[in-house]
Amino acid sequence: MGRAVVEHCKSRDDEVFAYDHKSLDIADEAQVGDAFDNDRPEIVINCAAWTDVDGCELDHERAHRANARGPEMLASHSRRIRAGLITISTDYVFDGEKEGFYTQRDDPNPQSVYALSKLEGERRACAASARTTVVRTGWVFGTGGKNFLSRITEYAESGKPLKAITDAYGTPTYSVDLAARLRELALLDLPGLYHVVNGGAGASFEEFARESLIVAGRDTSLIESVSMDTLSRPAPRPRNSRLRCIVSEAIGLKPMRHWRESLESFIRLAGVS
Repeated sequence: MGRAVVEHCKSRDDEVFAYDHKSLDIADEAQVGDAFDNDRPEIVINCAAWTDVDGCELDHERAHRANARGPEMLASHSRRIRAGLITISTDYVFDGEKEGFYTQRDDPNPQSVYALSKLEGERRACAASARTTVVRTGWVFGTGGKNFLSRITEYAESGKPLKAITDAYGTPTYSVDLAARLRELALLDLPGLYHVVNGGAGASFEEFARESLIVAGRDTSLIESVSMDTLSRPAPRPRNSRLRCIVSEAIGLKPMRHWRESLESFIRLAGVS
């Protein structure tokens, strides 16, 4: 996600100061302070997080350091230098019991350590600076991604069965489209809570996997449908985490394109055919 934001902002001739986790620990107050003093950014976009959902379940301290304290430190120093902050959160803050889409009107009910730490990060950042914008998203895929959604066609190259969950639903989001919307929000400078995902009714992991292989011209018979309950994983996941924003269009932002259109762009860019 960080790579997509950097590339998009540079393509718009923005001056960009980019840090990876090795060059900046966002939970280290001294490091954050030094970076902000040196670069004096006007807007900070936080793409950093520990997103290993099962890893977080086994290491509470690391999860809260990266996902809760980190956004708080960024917000505190953003306020100090009068910069705005956009921090990315997750659809997993919801419990998944609702039918349909989750909006900003729905109360979070996180079920995992990862989700708890991300929600805490939202709250700490907002408390530390009034110019904080929280962007919840989910099911992010894109170039360089290491998750299932980003690597489906790569996995298919092996010719081995591809297990895909058929009863978990979300709203797929292309990193390139998310990056563009983050920059739009930065320019608007209207702090608040936004849900940013690609358009459409959402999908299951199986549906997304099948569509990916069809677009890439791969054999869909490789897909093996599995249920969430058959997988032994340390952390619980919401069965439904589809998001919709009730604010974006009201402030003049255009609807995001359908996730299938974005998927075609991603696979075409990756040169898979």
